[in-house]
Amino acid sequence: MFGPVANALWGHYRRHPFQILLVWLGLTLGVALLVGVLSINQHAQQSYREGAKLFSNPYPFSIHHTQRTQRVPQAFYIDLRRAGLTQCVPVDRLQVVTPSLDDLNLMGVDTIAMLPLLAERGGDKGRANKGISPVNAITPPYPVYVGEAMANHKGWKDGQMIDLLDYPAIGPLRVLDNDALSMGTYLVADMALLRTLSSHAGIADILCGSLTQAERQQIRNVLPPALTLTKTQATQLGPLTRAFHLNLLAMGLLAFVVGLFIFYQAISLSMTQRQPLVGALRQLGVDGRQLSGVMLAEILVWVVLGVMSGNVLGLMLANQLLPAVATTLSDLYGADIDLVMHWQWQWGLASLLLAILGAMMASAWPLVRLLNTSPGRLSQRMTLIRGTHQEYAVQAIIAILLGVTAWGVSYWESSQWQGFTLIALTMLSAALALPYACGWLFHTLARGYAGARWRWFFTDAAASLSYRGVAAMAFMLAVSAHIGMETMVGSFRTSTETWLQQRLAADVYVRPGNALLPRIESWLEQQEDVSQFWATYRRELVAPQGRLEVLSVGDRALEKQSLAVKSAQPQYWSQLHQQRAVLLSESLAAKFDVSVGEMVNLPAPMGERWHVAGIYYDYGNPYGQLVVSTHSEAGEWLAQGRPSLAVVLDKEAPSDHFVVQMNTRFSLSNGQVQNQADIMRYAMRIFDRTFTVTESLCVLMLIVAISGLFFATLATELSRQRQYSLLRYLGLSGRELIALGGGQLVILGLVSALIAIPLGLVLASMLIHVVLKASFGWTMTMNFFPMTYATTISLSMLALMVAGAWPVYRMLKRTAAASLRDAQ
Repeated sequence: MFGPVANALWGHYRRHPFQILLVWLGLTLGVALLVGVLSINQHAQQSYREGAKLFSNPYPFSIHHTQRTQRVPQAFYIDLRRAGLTQCVPVDRLQVVTPSLDDLNLMGVDTIAMLPLLAERGGDKGRANKGISPVNAITPPYPVYVGEAMANHKGWKDGQMIDLLDYPAIGPLRVLDNDALSMGTYLVADMALLRTLSSHAGIADILCGSLTQAERQQIRNVLPPALTLTKTQATQLGPLTRAFHLNLLAMGLLAFVVGLFIFYQAISLSMTQRQPLVGALRQLGVDGRQLSGVMLAEILVWVVLGVMSGNVLGLMLANQLLPAVATTLSDLYGADIDLVMHWQWQWGLASLLLAILGAMMASAWPLVRLLNTSPGRLSQRMTLIRGTHQEYAVQAIIAILLGVTAWGVSYWESSQWQGFTLIALTMLSAALALPYACGWLFHTLARGYAGARWRWFFTDAAASLSYRGVAAMAFMLAVSAHIGMETMVGSFRTSTETWLQQRLAADVYVRPGNALLPRIESWLEQQEDVSQFWATYRRELVAPQGRLEVLSVGDRALEKQSLAVKSAQPQYWSQLHQQRAVLLSESLAAKFDVSVGEMVNLPAPMGERWHVAGIYYDYGNPYGQLVVSTHSEAGEWLAQGRPSLAVVLDKEAPSDHFVVQMNTRFSLSNGQVQNQADIMRYAMRIFDRTFTVTESLCVLMLIVAISGLFFATLATELSRQRQYSLLRYLGLSGRELIALGGGQLVILGLVSALIAIPLGLVLASMLIHVVLKASFGWTMTMNFFPMTYATTISLSMLALMVAGAWPVYRMLKRTAAASLRDAQ
């Protein structure tokens, strides 16, 4: 009996082929976005655990200068090789910028020392570039090697030259197979190329392979005071980047929910349109168990197809987004992740379980409603509309309960999960209440108009919620998420830019070594262009709250001006310089759970009972920071730390010329001396890149929602052929019918958008004041961007107008008689 029942029920899709696309679209795109985010997160976390840095990082140890801007003497590396430590190799690094302002990490290696690793490997005999050829690498013009994934992301071709902003062009480019070497976001060349670009002495790091305890002690015994031997920091990157990945996961789950709404819309519509057939089958003796078996098998087929295609599309999406994520993590945290990603069964299993759970939740009520309705009522056309109105009333009650629950959650202890729970409850509550609110509004407008045409327009719009309501919910969620992210990112950018403008009070910043500092200070005193300058020192402490950075400050007015103070005692500046007092960054004050005027205990050698004179904003430090006066008892200890100089020039003096002059005189690298404008541009460029992935997911989510609403309308207009045909016989023109179809959808979208705007602002407020604060300890002023919101809404409304008018236009291409005949 299964076969004939299945053939009868599944034959519905031959009559309505657009519903195949709609059902597949919702689940597939939802799974694809979720799998894309899951795969990126898991791949990055795996890279942290395995230390996936240069060439899959066979070098777990690093010798570098304690001041990261300083370099390692090349003579020390030669001494190591002479001592028999051949597993240690030199590495140089140089950050370059293309004319399009793309930051590139250029790495120089000693090709001969790394010969066992860089030699050409076996593999595909048809490919010439399977590894780095030592002979070619050390022969001018020095080739630059890049992984295939990075080259595809940048649009580079094998053999081309790469133009740079401040250096000559480099190349030719040699693209390596993805599996040949793992280089992440780095471009690799022989160190000789970096010597031609930059004349700085020394090397950036010495990487060492496996070292025994005796070898490590041997190295420490001969290390100069300024050098240190450390393990790769990749294993410490997981906690540092947890907030970034958590935000990505939240976006992926929200996108999955939007796709699930579309799937629910399609399944509900499919079952509703088959209700006369189900009624006839039940009258012929087919019982509910047989019907439910066929319908469950259908849902299972849709789940399998959706998961399979969703995993394929998700992996493609992840490979497209991975280079942007890798660049962001490299800029923010120094994390280098492999750009080659392969499918893993964990992603498929997670997506399958979520898809089954989501599909059962989405199809449970439509299936129960279909099987529990009496056969006589199933044949009535108004059953769907009346039943849907009752369902939306129940949804409104659930929405109220969820809103009350969200109000209760707001009293929990502030944390990331509290913020995400609040966001989920609030958005779900608003989505469930939307169809009932739209129905009430349309019925109210219908009663308010005396004209038959307008009354029919709004009454029909209310009735259309039976198949448009769920798609409208998905559309509203996508628009609100888009507005929320635009507000959060825009507010964050405005706050960061304002903070940088205040923080960068000097014109030029220099980071010399301790030995070079007195010479530079003497030289600055003799320069007529220099108005004033001051030195600051940094040292690090390890506390139970994490790594702390201690920063010194003098008593100049500009130094006071450069601190963006959030809250402080009335005489905080004099207290800082005359008493045992500190200023804490906002995030550090949150970690210590102290306020202005309280006492804080710091690790040795700082000691206990420091008075908190003030708290200041600090958006540029992943660790906690505190400021201590150079005149305090910790000033002498601080003076042994990493120095930096802030130089203020006369108004007429060009800072670019001064930077070049300092570089030439003291052989400083670009990273050691920078002017204010360059720092500002670089910081904002990194900031904009940080949110590229999130913005891409928001746009994809909005496209998915609009597509769902479009195909929902397209798939259901066939059921309205009779209605439109009768309207044509009654005298409505084709233009009026197109305006009718598009106008109803635009009004529905406009109501959804009007709800989405305040909902998106609430979402942004929760992200700023709960999630970001719990993740980083930052607070910021929430700004509004009306023009951005207007653009988003306008483009969405245009898409909806096309979505509503297109099915009607297609129907008008046929005669009214043919449409009426097909609708019988």
